[in-house]
Amino acid sequence: MRVTPAHEWLFMNRFLLTDPQDWAITFLASFLLWFMYFGLIILWIGKGRIKKEQAIHALAASAITWVLVEMLKSFIPSVRPFQLSGYSPLTLTIPNDSSFPSSHAAVAFALAVSIWLHDKKLGWLFIIGAVGVGLGRILANVHFIFDILFGGWLGAVIAYGTSKIHFFGKA
Repeated sequence: MRVTPAHEWLFMNRFLLTDPQDWAITFLASFLLWFMYFGLIILWIGKGRIKKEQAIHALAASAITWVLVEMLKSFIPSVRPFQLSGYSPLTLTIPNDSSFPSSHAAVAFALAVSIWLHDKKLGWLFIIGAVGVGLGRILANVHFIFDILFGGWLGAVIAYGTSKIHFFGKA
């Protein structure tokens, strides 16, 4: 489906979910990241599987990553794939910022790697989720592969760095 003129792009994507085969892509690109955070909260508060320090590391890594990526986006303007192809993205909202780097991929990998550094078994599930987010962003026509790779790398590096900080004394 063709994209409407730029002045008609509003917050919500009006072409979203017009075709059932695109629902999975939209889930990966727009919703999976929020399910990952919900899973972190459930595993921390509900089940107690993740300790307070681990949850704080994951949230801190995600927050630091998001701020850094948003700063990079303002310094490195780049077009998104849907702006070049003319086809509407398969995301809940139509992004109007720079494509590079992917904030979704960066934050997803910051969260996943933070958990993986503390609990390898559980961390692999989150890493699979982060890969799903990145793949979804590419298939949804909002990022190029390099946007995802750099965002994922940056999120992983920041997760590693924040894992060295002890918020509640020596662990």
